[in-house]
Amino acid sequence: MNTSEPMLSMDNVSVEFTEDGGLLGISGESETVRAVNDVSLDLGEQETLTLIGESGCGKSTLGKTAIGAQKPTSGTVSYRGQDIWEARNGAGHVSIPFDEIRHSLQIIHQDPGSALNPNQRILTSLMLPLKQWYPDLSREEREERIHTLFERVGMSPPGDYLNRYPHQLSGGETQRAVLVRALLLNPDLILADEAISALDVSLRVEMMDLMLELQDLFQTSYLFISHDMSNARYIAEKSGGRIAVMYLGEIVEVGTVEAITENPQHPYTKALQWATANLYEDEGEEEFPLRKIDVPDPTNRPSGCHFHPRCPNAREVCQRQHPEQIHVGEETNYARCFRADENHEYWNSPEIPAESSEDAR
Repeated sequence: MNTSEPMLSMDNVSVEFTEDGGLLGISGESETVRAVNDVSLDLGEQETLTLIGESGCGKSTLGKTAIGAQKPTSGTVSYRGQDIWEARNGAGHVSIPFDEIRHSLQIIHQDPGSALNPNQRILTSLMLPLKQWYPDLSREEREERIHTLFERVGMSPPGDYLNRYPHQLSGGETQRAVLVRALLLNPDLILADEAISALDVSLRVEMMDLMLELQDLFQTSYLFISHDMSNARYIAEKSGGRIAVMYLGEIVEVGTVEAITENPQHPYTKALQWATANLYEDEGEEEFPLRKIDVPDPTNRPSGCHFHPRCPNAREVCQRQHPEQIHVGEETNYARCFRADENHEYWNSPEIPAESSEDAR
């Protein structure tokens, strides 16, 4: 990872959605859901940042906000110092045109078929972005570029795959095809949103290895979203990247693979580890690491630390104070947990009974 200025920055980003209440939205009051809450993250050149958390915690919304596909309610998202939405709206001084930003930030969806027209052959679907972004290339040059990448991802001979329709490819083949589609534009960042979750375990490892091989070749960065700690750990460890843990719209811990796996600071991170079968066999921890399983309603967040109703280490101060980022070790490692600060009043605060914590809001 390049330690100079970040390639992409999210500063105090929040994203809110308003949902109609009542049956089919006909009656009832509207509710506001803060899918992303005051998130600040940087991504460097050729860096892999894995984002992990339970379903519904805001990972996909944050990822789409990072690449300019979702407008933040507040905060800024900048590509190489240029505010993405100022560039899109033509506001202020625009040093990088929005078309260039859009070209540089690509996505691989959880459902790879959604990126491919089911009524078009694979070759036709892959030719379209090249024709749009590189109009000076001849048809033969575009085809040559596609064939070369298909060879690189192990789909050989390319013609056997490029003349098929999406439904004629296996899951792994479709995933490779959409990876090629993203890389054809030589982007600076690829958002991989649960991109391997539908694959068998053996294919997941193969796909992650392929992504890392192509990362070296194309010098691209990955924002890799997963609900599986083993996948997050694998690709971050192999690439020397970081892991960010998300809960109820907030980043509750960020760190190197070593910090997250060997010395996690947030109880939620420990719970995600516990839930990952055979990943931490040396821990020897059998006790269930949560007070309760259910995730709180995002429209009615708990007071204080949002995790305290589920946290086995919760104390009275956790019910009334919301933790800020506390740096742990390296400057890039931090956790939103009072336990990470040995001088915090948390340590003298009385413990709260499980039933009290569960009902607290």
